[in-house]
Amino acid sequence: MESLKKLGLLGIGLAALTQEKLQELIKELEEKGELTKEEGKKIAEEAIAEREKKAQEIQKKVAAEVTKALEKLDVATKKDLEKLNRRIAKLEKALEKLSK
Repeated sequence: MESLKKLGLLGIGLAALTQEKLQELIKELEEKGELTKEEGKKIAEEAIAEREKKAQEIQKKVAAEVTKALEKLDVATKKDLEKLNRRIAKLEKALEKLSK
């Protein structure tokens, strides 16, 4: 297990490995006897969890940056448009009542 840490398979480096490459490396280490099947499974699970965590962090950062960019461009949001549509509907109803 210690040799894996030295290889940088845990942490950020691990997140960059593809699932296929990770499985190949784990299998190779298991065959060499440097890793048990249980350790290999644990490392694979940790890698998947780390990748998912990083993906969520990236999604949050991208969403925040997009929001900032839209605010700077002063673009109407879906929420803004829905609010205006509700207001227009109310005004249409009021006009309809007045015209009767």
